[in-house]
Parts: sequence; structure tokens; C-alpha cells
Amino acid sequence: MITFFIALAVLIIGYLIYGKIIEKLFGADPKRETPAITMADGVDYVPMKPWRIFLIQFLNIAGVGPIIGAIMGAQFGTASFLWIVLGSIFAGAVHDYLAGMISLRTKGASLPEIHGIYLGNGVKQVMRGFTVILMILVGVVFVNTPATLLINNFTPGWNPYVWVIIILAYYLIATLLPIDKLIGKIYPIFGILLLGMAVAIFVAFILYQPEIPEIWSGLQNRHPGAAHNPIFPMMFISIACGAISGFHATQSPLMARCMVNEKQGRPIFYGAMITEGVVALIWAAAAAYFFGPDSVVNVSGMSGAAIVGVIANTWFTPVIAVITILGVISAAVTSGDTALRSARLIIADFLHFDQKPIKNRLIVAIPMFAVTAIILVYSLADAKGFDMIWRYFAWANQVLAMVTLWAITVYLSQNKKNYFVTLIPAMFMTMVTMTYIFEFPAGKYIEGVGFSSVVAPIIAGCITILFTVLFFNFRRKNNNALQS
Repeated sequence: MITFFIALAVLIIGYLIYGKIIEKLFGADPKRETPAITMADGVDYVPMKPWRIFLIQFLNIAGVGPIIGAIMGAQFGTASFLWIVLGSIFAGAVHDYLAGMISLRTKGASLPEIHGIYLGNGVKQVMRGFTVILMILVGVVFVNTPATLLINNFTPGWNPYVWVIIILAYYLIATLLPIDKLIGKIYPIFGILLLGMAVAIFVAFILYQPEIPEIWSGLQNRHPGAAHNPIFPMMFISIACGAISGFHATQSPLMARCMVNEKQGRPIFYGAMITEGVVALIWAAAAAYFFGPDSVVNVSGMSGAAIVGVIANTWFTPVIAVITILGVISAAVTSGDTALRSARLIIADFLHFDQKPIKNRLIVAIPMFAVTAIILVYSLADAKGFDMIWRYFAWANQVLAMVTLWAITVYLSQNKKNYFVTLIPAMFMTMVTMTYIFEFPAGKYIEGVGFSSVVAPIIAGCITILFTVLFFNFRRKNNNALQS
């Protein structure tokens, strides 16, 4: 367990030191008025207390990602601990903080609008559609997952459509209501619950002292299907929300529209990501024990959701186990509705459609929810439909992170700041996502190209070099234009 405690300490130190460096690099100004003050509309631009915004941001970005993703990522061995720690500090938290602060400086602009400002109008148009599709996929995933958990643990034998309809109806209400009426009031409670689950597992570590692999035992791939699941890129796709996730940057503008001081950005954006990294680390460490030879339960072949139940029922009393499972359900639900809320705002920004009247919100939301419902029906009808949707969600999520990192890099370059803090993560994520897309087998739903594990990284490397050359060429032209 020494590796676990070292990793935990490094995450905290990363927030205290590197988080401060990134805040200073951006130049947070406590005297600058924020959109929550200058554009208050009582619906989306609503000032809230910073502790409340932090808990909402944490819950929005967390969902089941740092739980299910970390559990499945733990199959790869101790390399997962390194990715969670280093990814959170140097990629995920930097990505979340700078995306949120740029939105704060641009009237709470949605993510595709930020892409357009720094990567061009063509990229903006593509990313508008891409991001809305991703948000709908998030909504689908986070309806299906809690519905499945509810049926498996509390209402066996129920028709899954019952819970799907209930959750989807709730999503519609939460998407339409002013952000302080439902999300602002109850989500902080759910955020505390999610943190409480992680604390409970931490206490279980102290009480039971499980055999958690140490990093000096080797970084070899321990995945049972290692031949078809190489650490690069599969682990970096599996563990997204616990290290870096493009979905996070879609949520940051929601909170940027509620902040009243730019100095709140580091604890809200950078801090929420580091907190999520802590949660992911705890769940990954727990799962690493259950995947190991000393486990009291054989979890081989189980889904991530099923392993949550195993961990809860093995280490906790029945009451705490139930609370833990309910916490996972609430985490999924409270990310699904804010994903669809983000989609509504992205569409509204694109159409320049005022969202203060409820009628306008309904005009945007109803077609969007109709599409979500159609995909949900398909995912329930096809035995492998949900797995396919999850995989599309996983790689699309990391592609979005890649694009956002390139946009932030351009922003830093234009403002004559140290752009290497995002250039290096942007290049790395380009390699990860492009390798995955070109290597993943081409199946029924054209999920990947299906090249060999030798050819795919070469193509990904060429694309990464191309993007890097384009960035430096753009930077050179921009500098020449400023000098002329």
C-alpha cells in the first residue's frame, strides 16, 4: 500500500504547487467582473457560493467515470496509478482549469465557441456537432448505467424501461429548471456522498490492509486479455475521468457562469479535478486488490458496475453498502442531466437563442431528448448496443480533450504565456486517440480502422507531428502579423 499513499500525497502536493503555477500563468484577476454579475439572467447565469460551485463541478465531472473507469483501468496494473496521478496533475486539471477560465473571460462561452475562437470557424462548426453528439451519448450512458444498477440491486425483475423513463423525465426537468433551483440545492449533497464513498474505502484500506500492488513490482500489463488490450492506448482510454476528460471542459462553462471571482477558479476547476483523481486512485487501488491473487471474490469477467457491488458488499456493512451503491447511482444521474444541459446551451449558443423564456428552452430540449430516447431504446434492444455506445463515448471523450488542449495551447501562445504546459499534453493525447482509432478493430459499427499495433502508432505519430507543425506555423504567422 506504500505506492497508494505516495500517489495520494503527490496528488495533494500537485494541487498546492502546480495548481498555483497554472493559476499564476493564467493571471487570475479578483477585480475583474464575471459573467455571473454582468450577464445575470436567473436561469444559467446565477451567482452562487464557491463551496457550492465546487461540489457541483466535482459531481458534474465525476459521474461514474472515476469509479467504473478506474476499476476497469486497474486491470492494467500499477501503470494505472501513474496515469491517474500524472494525468490529473499535468493534463486533466490544467485542461479543466484553463478551459473554465477562458470561458469565464469570454462571457461563459460554451466549449465549441472557444474552439472556434482559437482554432477557426471550420473547427467550431465541426466541434459543435461533435460535442452535442458526445453530450447525448453521455446522457444515454448515464441513464443506462443507473437504471441497470437499480434493477440489479434493488428492483430485480423490473422492466428496464420503467427506470429509463423515470430517469429521462428527471433529466428533462433538471435541464430546463434554473441552475440554482435543483442542481444548486441538492447536488452539493450528492457531491458529499460521492466523497464519503471514497473515504469509506480509504477506511477499509486501514482496517483490512489489502495487498495492493506496488509500483516497484513492475509496470507490466496485468490485463487478463493483455494481447488485445495493450496499455497504450487502451489504459489511457479506459481511465478518462480520473486523469483527463474532454467532458469536463463542457461542464466548466456551466460553473463559469456562476462564479463571482476569478480567484475561485483554482479550487473549483483545478481542485475538483484533483479531487476526482483522488477518488479514482482509491477505487483503482481497491479494484487492484480484487483483481489480484489474494482477492476473496473472483471478479474475472465482471462488469465495472458489478465490481462496485462486490467491493461494497465485501468491505462494508449492509447499510453502508447500500449507501455506496446509491452514491454511484446518484453520481451517474447527476452527470447525465448536466451533460444534456450543456448540450442545450451549446445548441442555444449556436442558434443565438435566448434561454431565459421556458418556451425557448423547450424548443431546444425536446428534439434533443427525442434523439436521446431513440438511442436508449436501441441500446436496450441490442445486447451489445450499450457496449458499443460506451466505446464511442470513451474515445470521443478523449478526442474532445485533445482538441480542447490544442485550443488552449493557441490561447496561451497568443497571450505570450508558457504554452508548453498544454502543448505536451495535447501531443500526448493526439497520439493516444489517433492510435486507438486506427488500431481498434473495424466491427459492425465501424468503431475503428483495424490497423496493426505497429502501423497504428506510426500513423498516429505522423498526425501528431502534423498538428504540431501546424501549431508552430500558425504561431509564426501570428507573431509576424503582430510585428508588421
